[in-house]
Parts: sequence; C-alpha cells; structure tokens
Amino acid sequence: MTALAHETLEAVMPKVATSPSDLDDVLWQAWKAMELPEGYHAEIVEGFIEVSPTGRYSHGRIANRLRDELVVFLAQGDFRARQDMNVVHKRKVWIPDLFIALEDAEEHISEDGLGIHASAVELIAEVVSPGRESIERDRERKRRAYARAGIPVYVIIDDYDGHGTVSVLSGPVPGEARYASEVRMPYGTEVIVPEGPAKGFVIGEAITGALRGDS
Repeated sequence: MTALAHETLEAVMPKVATSPSDLDDVLWQAWKAMELPEGYHAEIVEGFIEVSPTGRYSHGRIANRLRDELVVFLAQGDFRARQDMNVVHKRKVWIPDLFIALEDAEEHISEDGLGIHASAVELIAEVVSPGRESIERDRERKRRAYARAGIPVYVIIDDYDGHGTVSVLSGPVPGEARYASEVRMPYGTEVIVPEGPAKGFVIGEAITGALRGDS
C-alpha cells in the first residue's frame, strides 16, 4: 500500500474492524475519499488500496493497439471494448487496461454510479507494468481477484516474461480463485480468445510486436 493510500485509510478507519466485511467497507470508504494527483489511479485488490501511475508509452501503445483491433472485431455486435472505467465487485474495484461489456450497460452500473459491475464484464485485459509489485499484481493478485469475481476471460500481455508473453485464462473457478484453463505463448505467435463476444479474436504481432522492445 502506498503512503498516500495509507494516510487516507487512517483518516476513515474505525477503531476496530471486526470482520472481513468491515475491512471491505473501510477500504471502500477510503477509496471513495481519495484525492489523487493527476496521472494516478487507485484500485482495491485483495485487501489493499493500490495506487499506480499512468503507464509509460510502451504500455499505452499495446493497450491502445488491442483496443483498436477489438473495436473493429466487435463492431457488428452488442459488446464494446472500454478503458478508463471502474469495474466493481462487491467492495472491490479495479481499473483494467481494457475490458469488454455490453454497449448499453446502464442496468449494470453500480448504485452509486462509480462503475460497472464485474458480473457484466466478459473479458479483462491487463498490460503488465515494470516493477516487482506491478508485475505481481497483474500476474498473481489480479488473476485471483478476477477469478473470484467470475470474469470469464483474463488476458495478460506481459513484456517482462522472457521476451514477452501473452496469457489467455478462461474457465474461472470463483471458490478457488483460479482459472481452469490457461494458454501462454511468446510474442510473435498468435493467441486466440476462446469464448465470449471476442471468441476467435487473435492477439499477435500487430498488437504486441514480435519480441519485447519491438515496435
């Protein structure tokens, strides 16, 4: 947890949090009360408020290539690729690099209007950022969190796994916080989304480059 998040949490935390639901409520209230500097965002992941800066250029380039390709792929259907929105699951909140949900999703917006419910999200994609904590968050903590929430497909585009890999996880098992199926391939090969509105969508060199560092 960053110092900024810790200070905000201390300001709203009651004397005693007696149960996991109490802690969830405390974190939720702290998250809503945060005022972040421009270029930062905060998420609640596995019992922590995590503050992250806007991704560097290479990160944004991959995320936007992915969205550009998905916009075309999804154009004739009812689903759309979205960015810069909160995905809410109970008292957890994430801001994925990209997610897919219905174009008309008003009925799935949280009661306070802060985000879209995870139950309406068909796919989440994260582009891994540098740094031990960022890498662990996308590869491990968010993997478990998204599985618990029942997100059908989780895509991890990882510049920092060898020369770069794409992992597509599907078949969430919420009670075990895991995905039943995983396909992991190096940059330069094609990975296909196996189900959902993006079924058949190919993640290849046009999105990732052939190897880490390629443009």
